[in-house]
Order: sequence, then C-alpha cells, then structure tokens
Amino acid sequence: MPRPPNYEFQQWWNKQQQEIHNFNPPSMTFSSSSSTSTSNVENPNFVSVEISTSESISSPLNRKDPRNRTRSVRQLSFFCFLKLQHFIHYLFSFFTFFISLLRTANRRIANSPPLPRHPSPESRFYRLIKVLLALVLVLLCFELIAYFKGWHFSPPSLHKAEVLGFVELVYASWLRLRAEYLAPPLQSLSNICIILFLVQSVDRAVLMLGCFWIKLRRIKPVAVMEYSSKSEDHNIEDFPMVLVQIPMCNEREVYQHSIGAVCAQNWPRERMLVQVLDDSDDPDVQQLIKAEVQKWQQRGVRILYRHRLIRTGYKAGNLKSAMHCDYVKNYEFVAIFDADFQPSPDFLKKTIPYFKGNDDLGLVQARWAFVNKDENLLTRLQNINLSFHFEVEQQVNGVFINFFGFNGTAGVWRIKALEECGGWSERTTVEDMDVAVRAHLCGWKFIFLNDVKCLCELPESYEAYKKQQHRWHSGPMQLFRMCFMEIIRSKVSWTKKFNIIFLFFLLRKLILPFYSFTLFCIILPLTMFLPEAHLPAWVVCYVPGFMSLLSILPAPQSFPFIVPYLLFENTMSVTKFNAMITGLFRFKGSYEWVVTKKSGRSSEADLLGLSEKESEVMVDTSTLQRSSSDSGLEELNKLNMSKKNGKTKRNRLYRKELTLAFILLTASVRSLLSAQGIHFYFLLFQGITFLIVGLDLIGEQVS
Repeated sequence: MPRPPNYEFQQWWNKQQQEIHNFNPPSMTFSSSSSTSTSNVENPNFVSVEISTSESISSPLNRKDPRNRTRSVRQLSFFCFLKLQHFIHYLFSFFTFFISLLRTANRRIANSPPLPRHPSPESRFYRLIKVLLALVLVLLCFELIAYFKGWHFSPPSLHKAEVLGFVELVYASWLRLRAEYLAPPLQSLSNICIILFLVQSVDRAVLMLGCFWIKLRRIKPVAVMEYSSKSEDHNIEDFPMVLVQIPMCNEREVYQHSIGAVCAQNWPRERMLVQVLDDSDDPDVQQLIKAEVQKWQQRGVRILYRHRLIRTGYKAGNLKSAMHCDYVKNYEFVAIFDADFQPSPDFLKKTIPYFKGNDDLGLVQARWAFVNKDENLLTRLQNINLSFHFEVEQQVNGVFINFFGFNGTAGVWRIKALEECGGWSERTTVEDMDVAVRAHLCGWKFIFLNDVKCLCELPESYEAYKKQQHRWHSGPMQLFRMCFMEIIRSKVSWTKKFNIIFLFFLLRKLILPFYSFTLFCIILPLTMFLPEAHLPAWVVCYVPGFMSLLSILPAPQSFPFIVPYLLFENTMSVTKFNAMITGLFRFKGSYEWVVTKKSGRSSEADLLGLSEKESEVMVDTSTLQRSSSDSGLEELNKLNMSKKNGKTKRNRLYRKELTLAFILLTASVRSLLSAQGIHFYFLLFQGITFLIVGLDLIGEQVS
C-alpha cells in the first residue's frame, strides 16, 4: 500500500525553495510554477526559461549546499565495504593475538617444572586460591541460570515455597543465605580493609607533603667541609681511613664493573682498602674474580680477595666475617657496594665530609640510579616504585626523623656505630634493616643524600624481581618478631618506638600487602557474587588512582605508565602478601636468600669513562683502557665457556597469578550481568594484568 502524500512537507519544501530563489540575480528569471514548462517561440531572440520545483534542486546553488548532497548507491556500497574491511582486520588481529597467547600459554605449561611431591606453604596458599576459583565458577553458573530466567528482576521468595520449583527454591535459599549469613562478615572485613587503606593513604600523602616542603624550603643536609677535585689541595690527614667492601656471590656478569668503579675512587690509595668478599661456589667465577683483583693489585690499588670456606649466613655472614679481620680496627668508616653498583669516582668525597663534626652520625646513605630503567615495562614500573621510595620515604624520614632503613648498599657506615649495635647479624635475610634498627635504638642518626647517586641495575625478568620482592617482604616480618621486645625495652623515646613499630613495620611492611591483596583480589570479586556486601566506587577507582598519581610524581617521565603501575602493584600484592605471611609465621622458605640475577647492562663505555678520571690511581690511562676492555685471553675464554655451559634461561608460568586472573575475569562477567560499570572495568583490566604476569609476558623474554 503506497504511503499517502505529505502535504505539509511539500508546502515547507516549496517555501524553502522560494527563499533560495530570492537570492538569484535579477537578470535571470526563475519560475516556481510547476505547471508551465514551455518556451516562447514567437520571439526567437528571447528565450524564457522556466524551471520547475523539481528541477531547481539541481541548481548550482543547491549543489553547494551540503544539506542537499546525496550519496549514490556505489558510494554507500564502497563505504560499507571499507567498514567491513576494518572490522575484519580488527577481528583478525584479535584472533591472531589470542592464538599467539594460547600458544605461549601452551608452550610454557608444557615447559613448566613439575609440582613438588611434598606440599610447601606456598603450594597450600595456591590451593586456597584454587578453591576460591572453583567457588566463583560455580556461583557464576548459578547466576547465569538466574539471569536467563529473569530472577534478577523478580527473585523468588521463600514465602511462596509451596509454588516454587526445585531450582527456584534453591536460588531463593541462596539469596537468604548470602543476605543473612555471608554478606555481613564480608562487609565487616571490607570495612576493616577500607580503614587500613585510608590510613596507609594518609601516611603516603603526609610523606608527599613532607617532600614538597623539603623542595619548597630547599632543605638538605649540609657538610662542614668539602673536598676539592684534586687530592693535593688537602693534607693526607684530612682523608680518614676508609674500608670499602664488595660482597658478591656468583656475579659473573657484573664483577668487573663494581671492582673497576670502586678502584677508580678519587681517594688517596694509602687511606683506602678494598675488600672483595666472594661467596661464589662456582670455581670458574672464583678464578675470574681473583684474576680481576690481581690485575688491580698490580696497578697499585690496595685490594684484597676473601673467600669463606664455611659459607653461612648469606650476605650478613660474609660481612660479619670480613669485619673480624685484625686490620679493620685501623679504619674509621666502611663503604658497602653490591656487585652491580658502580659508584662515581667522587663518591667518598661526597659522603665522608658529613661525618665530620657529627659524632652521633652513624650512616650516610646515597640514592640509587638505574642504568636499565627503560629496558622493558617491568623496569619502568620498578623505577616508579623505587623513585618514590628514595625521594619521598628515605628523604623525608632522613630529614625529619633521622632514621630510615639501610638499603644494604651505596652507603657509608661509621665502624664504631656497627660495633656498638652488635655488628652484622645472621638471624634474618634483611641484615641491612636489622643493623639499621639496632643502631637507631642505640642513639645513632642517619643522613640520606638525594643528590648523590650510585648506578646499579634493576631485575629485568619477572622471576628475578619476584624472588627479590619475596625476600624484601618476608625478612621484615622475621625481624619484627625478633626485635619487637627489644624496641619496647629500649631507652629511646616513645615517639621513636611508635615510628618504628607502627609506621616502619606494621603500616608499610604488614598492612600494605595485607589490605592490597585482601581488598582488591579477594573481597572485590566476592562482592560481585554477594551484592549485599558493597564496595564503593571511590575505594575501587578514585583513591587508588590518586595514590598512584602521588607515587608517580617523583618520576614524572613515567606518567604515561600510571595505569599499568596501579594494576601491576595490585598484581604484586600476591607475592608480597605470601611473603609477609611466610615471614610472620616462620613458614618454610622464610629464611631463604636467592641472589638476584644480573644481566650486566652497565656498558663498558661507562666503565672506561670512570677509568679516565682516575689518573691519580693508575699510571697510564691508555693501558688501563685497553685492560678494562681486555682482561686477559685466558679469563675471557673461561667466562665464555662458563656461559656456554650454563643453564638455558626460560620464561616460566606462574600458577597463582593465572588462577587469580581467572577469578577476576569470572567476577567481571558477573559484574557485567548486574551492569556495575566501574567495577566491571577494574576487574577486567586487573584480570588481564594478572594473565599477562602469569604468562611471564611483562619482563624479559628469553625463550
């Protein structure tokens, strides 16, 4: 049946055309009449042109009006074809990425090591996560059935049990169970975690305000004296006796860098002694380090090689053994550098002057700088975390409290302070934090130098970073159990006791990993299946986003990585929570030290640059440059053979992270059913982050 004509539209259209005709030049006559279309043939010299309404649409004026343009069928077909082509391209790219992801997962599952026969505390923790995954999958199936039956809009009630079917009765019972018995304790736990989250956020904000105040007032430690660039400008007595220690264990990639940088110190050679404390169990590495030490001995540097026969206590045992040497009593200060650290030639000249006139100063700590912070996404995220730690936490605590945790390297200790607090202890794997707490309880003060930097290397693989973080978060809980009563019985003020117990240990070492894992990895997914226990949007998005913004301010060049940083920190909460529980309750694996693998990113050009500045220590710079790039054909061959015979590195598969990825993605599906926007996006992206980390795709790819 044809559509009836629209007279109102026709009248409006004629009116619009009449207005357009009024703009025509007076020399041309247009007629809007639709009835006449003939020309005047009586006068051949004059032609009367009459254009009908239908023909006026094709006038030049109308063709210029974009409102009157129309697409032909061919143009529309071509446009639809382009859209279809783009859609197929995106679909094919996503399909290719998904297939590549499945192949990577399949390859790493096949190459993953078998599970241990005897369960460990870590495998028990993994078992609990698997139980949670099975639970959320069952609940998701249950909720899908309810969704397709429409029970989300009109849920069945137990008051009409006599007319309900079996499935409806089960669902109604589940609604009553979760509302009366499951949701209240979950809501109480979430409220506790929210309070802890806010307390920790306030602490971080206060630290940031302290850092702003330091920048605004330009507050920094002031040394009584300064050393000039030339040692001849000072008497030899102006340079105190300094002992430099380099503890290492199987550091085949970086031993040359650290030894060369320390030996290049612009300090009188007779006032400095270098101890290379080698705990390597690889004979080839021992020979290489011995050859490097002998090379510098021949050039006039006072350097010694020490290797323990009984290697107990890890790094603490190594340092403790070195401090028992008889000649140590002749030295006033000891500087410590790990094997991957390269101090600048003026490091001692920038740190030692702060001790002069400060008899109660026990430690001067320098800041770390990283040679590989832009190597991959993992190192970029580590740089954000450590930049906040040094520039905000260490600097603020050093200025206002005169106490912070010793970082274990790139610092100078007064030997008297170490002796008074009992020296190095082997009771924990965080010997640096242990000695710092004991020295602070004895009344010694610390100084942090934010403008003195020491080059080092960040872990480039997730496996190395995970082991490092496990030790850094398990050790403090061991130490807290051991030194709690020592802190209570100490003679320091109650404000210092409160700072050490609550702020230093509980808030930043225990509460932070506890609420981060519990709130975002356990409570948030469960609230999707127990909607009676609600988690506000500001807890999920706004407060974490603001805290991430504060954390990234010390490294403004990393601002584009603010969202990956937030998601990755929540992902690392699994490792930190597990390590915290392991150390707090002394589970198996709490007292375990795994040396962080290095890749030797420190370039040879950097080492040569340092070597060129040490002409006072070396005799011939050109000879030194040749030797620093060629340490002997025999040693080089040994190193190459050791590398060839070494184990092949492979990316691993991390089951806890993968299991939590499926939990979060399952919860995101449940959130999608209930149309919870911000919760859905957070669960989705957090689950994808867990999946990427679980497949070991974030760090170095080696296989």
